[in-house]
Amino acid sequence: MLTRDPEKPVPQAGNERVALTVFRGRAGDHNDLAMRGSVAVARGLSERFGLPAGHVGSPEPALNTDWRTELDAALPALREMSGAYERLMSGGLAPLTALSRCSVALATLPVVARHRPDACVVWFDGHADLNTPDNTTTGYLGGMALSGAAGLWDSGLGGGLRLDNIVLGGARDVDPPERALIDAGAVRSVPPGPDLADELRAAIAGRPVYFHLDCDVLEPGIVPTDYRVPGGLSLADLHAVSDVVAEGELVGLEIGEFEASWPETAEPVVPDALLDAMAPMYAALTAR
Repeated sequence: MLTRDPEKPVPQAGNERVALTVFRGRAGDHNDLAMRGSVAVARGLSERFGLPAGHVGSPEPALNTDWRTELDAALPALREMSGAYERLMSGGLAPLTALSRCSVALATLPVVARHRPDACVVWFDGHADLNTPDNTTTGYLGGMALSGAAGLWDSGLGGGLRLDNIVLGGARDVDPPERALIDAGAVRSVPPGPDLADELRAAIAGRPVYFHLDCDVLEPGIVPTDYRVPGGLSLADLHAVSDVVAEGELVGLEIGEFEASWPETAEPVVPDALLDAMAPMYAALTAR
């Protein structure tokens, strides 16, 4: 169930229509840094908006192993996350969520798709995350997060997200099976570049949006991430994306893959600049 952090006072709720949740458990991790990173992101959001944070899962040592073992270990917390989303969306609340890893979307997106089948999932990530157990070359659970939510394989957490309701943004490390889906027009992809904002607006086409951010969509070195894919977005690019998303209805927002420190130095990092770049989306979410 959702729990509050007993060591941190609960702030006064600033918007009763938005639910701030942090997933801080194990979910296919290569290391332990994103479990602490999600807490840092949630703390920053809580302080900005006066929202109490509901916690799902507890940090555990990363397993760094095959997808099946990772999923089995993560399923109790992921099912808890799915239940939390079901309750808040049934209650008419908008999710504002700090994830550890993208694989937590296996739990969130099927619930979003069930409650808001009219919404498109705008997935900003350096990767497409559309591999399946049958075609993955790495066995990494996070690389199958979006495909599981779309029902291309059975995660045990449901599917239901239509492929034509997916808009990839900023993906540049794309595997051949994922590229085939894009080239066939099953999934819309908006690459990085000077026309990113305009192309994203066209891809959304006036639909409500549920927005997912994997921090590795950014140029490496801006924030700590597990994967580093050159050719990514700047914070100014992310702000422009936020402006486009904020033009319409924002159903919910999740932020994942922010690591709490640089692995080379273990120097802690705060997510303030990242959160600043997404300010238009917060305004849209709290105004719904």
